[in-house]
Amino acid sequence: MTGTIKNNLKTAIKASLKAGEAIMHVYDIAFNVEFKDDKSPLTEADREANEIINSFLKETPIPIISEENKQIDYSIRKNWNICWIVDPVDGTKEFIKRNGEFTVNIALVENGMPQLGVIYVPATKHLYFADVTKKQAFSAELSSHNTTIEDVMNASKPLQPKTKSNAVEVVGSRSHMSQETLDFVESLKKSGKEVSIVSKGSSLKFCLVAEGNADIYPRFAPTMEWDTAAGQAICNAIGIDVIAEDTKEVLLYNKENLLNPWFIVSKR
Repeated sequence: MTGTIKNNLKTAIKASLKAGEAIMHVYDIAFNVEFKDDKSPLTEADREANEIINSFLKETPIPIISEENKQIDYSIRKNWNICWIVDPVDGTKEFIKRNGEFTVNIALVENGMPQLGVIYVPATKHLYFADVTKKQAFSAELSSHNTTIEDVMNASKPLQPKTKSNAVEVVGSRSHMSQETLDFVESLKKSGKEVSIVSKGSSLKFCLVAEGNADIYPRFAPTMEWDTAAGQAICNAIGIDVIAEDTKEVLLYNKENLLNPWFIVSKR
């Protein structure tokens, strides 16, 4: 399986870079915004990136769950022990705002657990990737979307989470935190912690914890599996858990309902 993971990771990285290039072509011009049935925004970048990623992943024998694909009924999906989970543009609202905090998310999930993950930030050409089986996660600052796998590996540095201390950096919105998150922060303060808030869009919230720029990410608001699978892989690879609030167990994937429960991301 390790050899397969290695090849699949290369495929996912290549797909994310090519999708990122297409996304930035749209980002740099005027584009139209549509709204799906759930009122979430959709742009040409979402569609183009999805087509590109699908073209890469379909070369593998592994089925795909993508935000922009027609969702396959659970009666079929429940028989998948392995699948790709994809968000072609995570943070479409950030993309529309043109603040750069949007990502390409690609994860490989086996028996409900993320095995590898790729998060690419097209606006900054920053790549995060992980192989959970090898307990390795890396980041790489690239100079071009058209970077070879060899150059990606040469530019990569291991991710290292923070060591625990009394000062706790919590990932959250500076101005619009939910009451549940405010209560969580208050509970940390009451336990004697010095708490500060750090903020990012999209799956970059996971990356903040993985690269040591935050301690904990409480998510007390709706997310879908494609929002979190790649970030969870990157965190899990270096000893950071993603725990569902309702079950107190790790977040699982390819569920009947692709909506995630609330969760907390923190180091073991």
